[in-house]
Amino acid sequence: MDPTDLESIQSSAQVWIDKGVEITSTFGVNLLVAILIFYIGRMVSRRIANGIETVMTKAGTDAILVGFVKNITYAALLAFVIIAAITKLGVQTTSFIAVIGAAGLAIGLALQGSLANFAAGVLMIMFRPFKVGDFVEAAGISGVVEEISIFTTTLRTGDNKTIIVPNAKVSGDTITNYSTKPTRRVDLVMGVGYDDDLDKVRRVIDEVLAAEDRVLKDPAPTVGILELADSSVNFAVRPWVNSADYWGVYFDLNEAFKKRFDQEGINIPYPQRDLHVYQHSAT
Repeated sequence: MDPTDLESIQSSAQVWIDKGVEITSTFGVNLLVAILIFYIGRMVSRRIANGIETVMTKAGTDAILVGFVKNITYAALLAFVIIAAITKLGVQTTSFIAVIGAAGLAIGLALQGSLANFAAGVLMIMFRPFKVGDFVEAAGISGVVEEISIFTTTLRTGDNKTIIVPNAKVSGDTITNYSTKPTRRVDLVMGVGYDDDLDKVRRVIDEVLAAEDRVLKDPAPTVGILELADSSVNFAVRPWVNSADYWGVYFDLNEAFKKRFDQEGINIPYPQRDLHVYQHSAT
């Protein structure tokens, strides 16, 4: 082989070796920097998320909302850290982000119902229409709230059944919270006969209410004639009680009124009709 050709080959090989060393050296430095970015960024992200958790906990924020905000914050910060680390390695993140966006759109379309429940759960946790332990009526179901999660709400009915309701149905319907206020009004209708002494009826109702210790004095009960019905004079009886005593007072007052009316000879009428029979003589 010609010495000139040999020198040319050696020179080319050296050039490639130098380029390889340079590329390896540069990539190695970038890789090391990317690892440092990821490690330090993850540590900072975790500390920021923990700091937010501490602040929200000291402020008395609900534990479910605290955990949700902490996890979302950490995930968002970690995503930025990963993108920064990948960019340092020379990877074009524009197309990478586009692929992630397209995949996210496809997943979102496939999980529309779950995402709706997720969004509803976030709003419920943030705005707090009810809390664990409240007695509510939501999505056509009445029960005590046992758990509020991101996707579902768990209720316990009066007959001790557990019902799990998707959050989208809960937030998309009217929510009635019976536990928000410390007191509730018991609405009763007492029907008496047209022949009964209305002043006596009112006095008896007042005495029955006064004998019930769970009926609040302030606000005072309301007693008045509600309706002159077909078969009875209907009294509206509306005492106020503590929310926890509602059903106990409701049942006991109905029983107490029936017994007292019987003692006082007050008639509790029921619907009836008078039938008149006419006899026509044959012609």
